[in-house]
Amino acid sequence: MKNLFRPALLLATGTLALASCSKDDDTTTVTPAVQAQTVSSLSAASTTSSTGQPIAAKHYTFFSLADNKQVAYTDSNTTKWDVAFRGTTILTNSGISGPGQGGAQVYTGLFADLTTAPTTGYAVDAASALAIPAGSGKGWYSYDATTHIVSPVAGKVLAIRTATGKYAKLEITSYYKNAPAAPSATDLSGYYTFRYVYQASGTSLK
Repeated sequence: MKNLFRPALLLATGTLALASCSKDDDTTTVTPAVQAQTVSSLSAASTTSSTGQPIAAKHYTFFSLADNKQVAYTDSNTTKWDVAFRGTTILTNSGISGPGQGGAQVYTGLFADLTTAPTTGYAVDAASALAIPAGSGKGWYSYDATTHIVSPVAGKVLAIRTATGKYAKLEITSYYKNAPAAPSATDLSGYYTFRYVYQASGTSLK
């Protein structure tokens, strides 16, 4: 298992020993705490109908979890991005979707409870199925055929292996622009609001 999301403050034992000998050497090594990031109303780069469903696909919107920013479509064949969005479909930088070491698995539980990244069990994007399952009730969302509303499924968190083999957790909280609490058919769909934590160090728990 990988040290993923729990903030840590570590004292290096060797440094601590030196500190007892000389005040000049009195230093501590601090491991920075990982911080949750929130991304608001990221456009999923598709044309949607009045029911909120994609009708004319455009380019995916590529996003770097490591850098917390959108990545240009011209860099889609690189490891500069980790996840990509179009409509309700999410790609990982893996398999048929990109040259990276990416992958994903759907974790059932609270965002706060996922404190370590699994090191196995990641699916990669394939022609037969994507790492993050598409379709209502199969992955991160459900679709109401009566109201035409896409809703994130409570208690579904995406464990992500990034393009460079690091780890992250990601929870989608809204699929509508400005994240209305109770979206309706008049709200603009295809705008992701999500929170995530990215772990750059990948340090093993001891």
